[in-house]
Formats: sequence, structure tokens, C-alpha cells
Amino acid sequence: MQSDDLHLHLRNLVVGDYPQLKKLMDRVYDDIGGAWPEDTINRLIKDFPDGQIAIDDDGELVGVALSVLVDYTTFSNPHKYDDLIGQREIILNNTSGDAMYGLDVLIDPDYRGHRLGRRLYDSRKELCRQLNLRAILAGGRIPNYHEHADDLKPTEYIEQVARKEIHDPILSFQLANDFQVKRLMRRYLPEDEKSLGFATLLEWNNILYEPADRVLDNTRNHARVGAVQWQMREFASVEDVLQQVEYFVDALSGYQSDFAVFPELFNAPLMGLTDQTDQVEAIRFLGTFTERFKTEMSRMAVSYNINIIGGSMIEADEDGYLYNIAYLFRRDGTQERQAKLHITPQERRDWIIEGGNELAVFDTDAGRIGMQVCYDVEFPELSRLLADDDMDILFVPFWTDTKNGYLRVRHCSQARAIENECYVVLCGSVGNLPSIENLDIQYAQSAVFSPSDFAFPHDAVLNETTPNTEMIFFSDLDFNKLKLVRSEGSVTNLKDRRKDLFSLTRRNPK
Repeated sequence: MQSDDLHLHLRNLVVGDYPQLKKLMDRVYDDIGGAWPEDTINRLIKDFPDGQIAIDDDGELVGVALSVLVDYTTFSNPHKYDDLIGQREIILNNTSGDAMYGLDVLIDPDYRGHRLGRRLYDSRKELCRQLNLRAILAGGRIPNYHEHADDLKPTEYIEQVARKEIHDPILSFQLANDFQVKRLMRRYLPEDEKSLGFATLLEWNNILYEPADRVLDNTRNHARVGAVQWQMREFASVEDVLQQVEYFVDALSGYQSDFAVFPELFNAPLMGLTDQTDQVEAIRFLGTFTERFKTEMSRMAVSYNINIIGGSMIEADEDGYLYNIAYLFRRDGTQERQAKLHITPQERRDWIIEGGNELAVFDTDAGRIGMQVCYDVEFPELSRLLADDDMDILFVPFWTDTKNGYLRVRHCSQARAIENECYVVLCGSVGNLPSIENLDIQYAQSAVFSPSDFAFPHDAVLNETTPNTEMIFFSDLDFNKLKLVRSEGSVTNLKDRRKDLFSLTRRNPK
């Protein structure tokens, strides 16, 4: 399954999904009896609808996580799978339970490798926090144990899996998702011949749990941004660049970032693979790689479960005109594009780059975002139009050669954060490329800026890098703080505009 063909949708399971669910369960659980009866699944959906989480691809069910509410004290002690089952194979949901019990997680084998299981687990964890539950519990099969039973006791097998000396498809995955093995359970599922009836009692502890009668607000109010201050270096091939990109995407995903951000024209060193005497032909040559980068970065967004701001790349339209395009690769497999609107004199003179005509805010699962490539952030009207469309985060991939050029971009970005009461993420490149015309030197100090008010750092800088050093950096963005500053801040720039004196409108150029 190619990631650029995916259109993933995370949602709750509904009654009408059973025919697809049965087909999926029969395929995945052919060794332990296949699918639950339809009545069992329908009752589960009725009793605990939020706990039945599904992923579909254009309507086709490809992943499911089934859960119930249980009493923590009861099920954090040894038990059997049958303890969850009532008469007529009805799974018992305790509406007053203080923990969630993970019944099953199953992924269509054709979709494995895209980390959909991790996505389902993350959704379960978020639901656990929202419902203010103590923990997620699960009885975990150990299906590879039968291959080692002659040599290892179950406890020894579990220890070796934990040390990654043995791979178990279920236990290894559970441990990678922060679950802890609490104890070994015997005869948990006697018909499970591969596990020889053994199972692990697993627990993920909700450290935000607060004993209370009320349910916590379930609206997502934060996002984590990770960005790459990218070192421009000579590359021998497209594969070398993509390997470096994936290295950073993997690292940022490992820190549970919602976004991975790259700079403007980060793949420009590939111009070094062609003749530099004609700059227009060199930049056109660079544009021939863009489709490959789009395909691969979309794959990475899905596989690593992270939204990628793909810096910017050169793209030629059907008439051969060149544009500098910023890309959003969502982790559900969809893409968006934002052309650079204002072209610098150097880009216009040496590369014959054209300015785009469209400006938009894009929805993501971690806030509404805008993208402005470098020079565009120096024109305040653009950011104001995006703010009027409820933008939360403005991403500014940039490339500047000198410190004074960098400071223009930095100071304007800080102004945009204050004027529009939003977060601004500035991401640039560093290093030297003496062999490539117009890209011989770089200067950058990437940063994340906030509005300037009491809820934010005193200098309105959430984070910044060491200048001219390749590195990654992170910032946690709190959207509730934006809501407060917009309505109750020391000043309220968006609300206080004198629309009786001036207005801002956008035109639709031909």
C-alpha cells in the first residue's frame, strides 16, 4: 500500500461497520476463532461508543481498537479473558469504571508498516486522559512464545522480549507504547495455543489522573512542534537527501511532535549535480526532483504519524513557470501547498521565479496553520488575512545568507506573532555551499515566537537554536493561552482594530 494513495480517517466505530469488521477480524484472528458475533460488537458500541476507535481509508476499515470500562482494582489483579464476558458473549462494560481495558487492536495486514497501531494507541491514551481514568489495562498475548517454550519459562521469555533479544509481535509493540508488564497471567485465553494460554497483564498509567466526579475537558488544547535547523551540505544523490530527511523525521516523531518543520529550499544542494553556468537551468533541474520528495515525505508523514511542513521546493506549472512552494504533508496522507507570493529580487533576477496568487489557512489535527515562505512574512497584510481566518500557528521556512537578512525575517516574524496573537515558527538552514551559485553561505537562528503577554515568556520567545549550528528543537504550544490573550489579554490586537477607519480585503488576480 503506497502512502501517497492513502486518505486515512480516525473515527469511532459504528454499527454499520460490522461486515467490514468481521472480515478484518476473521483475517487477523484466524488462529483464535476469528470475529466476535455481530450482537457482541453492537452492544459494545452502544455501551461505550467513545472507546471503539477505527481508522478507515476512503471508507474501507483498516484498523480498529476495542475497549471497555472496568474497575481498576479488579482488573489490575490476575484475571481471565472470560471475566470480561457475560451471557450470550456480551462484553461487560462497567459504566462507573475508573480504568479502560484494551480488548483488541487489529490492523489490516496490507496496511502494516504505516504505524496505524501506534495511532490507535495514542487515541486510546488521549481518551483515557479526557475521561480522567486511572489507567489503560490489557491482557497481552505472547504469540511467539510457543517457538521458545522448550528453552524458556514465560517470565524468561518476557524478560528477553523487554531486552529486545526476542521479538514478539504483541508484547514488543505494547512495550514500545509505554505499557508496563505488571504480572504474568496463566490460562488467560486457554484456546491461544501459540501463547500456551499465558498472557501478560499490561498497564499504561495516566499520570494526569485526578480523582474527581467531573470529566476533564476533551477539547485538544496543545501541540508540540519540532523543527530542523538544516545543515546545507553536498549530496551525491536524491537518496542521500531523503535519508537525511527521514533521519530527522524519525527523531522528531520519537519525541511525539505533532509537526516536523524543514527550511526553505532545503534540497537545493542537489543543484550541485548539474552544470552551474546557467542558473535558470540549474533551478529547473532542482524542480525535477520535487515529485519524488512529495511522495516520500508524504510516506514519512503517515509512517511516523507526524505532520510535516516540507520547507519549500521548486515546482514548475504546466506552462513551465517556476514557483517556490511550501508543502504540508498531513499524517492522514493528504497534502496542501502554499506558493511563495513575494519573490525577492535575487530569485526574480537569477532564477526567474514567479509569485503565487493564493493564500489559505489549513486545518490539521493539531491546530489551524498558515505557511509563509521567508520574504512573505515581511508583508504584514498576509498574516492578518490568515489571522482573520482563525490561524493558530504560522510556519515560516526561510533561507537567508547574512545576519542582516536573517534579522529582517526574525523581527517581522516576532511582529506577526504579536499583531495576530498566534504562534510563529521560524525554521532556516545553515552552512556553506561554495560550489553552488547563489547558495554559497547561510545564516540562521531558528525560533518559535509567541504573543507578548503575561501567559508567555517575558521576551515572547518560546525557544531558539544556537546560531549556525545544525540541530533540532521543540516547543509545546498551548492554544488555551491564545484564546485567553485574544479575549482577556493586556491588549487585544485582533479585537481592537479600528474597522471604522480601515479594512483589509483580498483580490483574486487573474
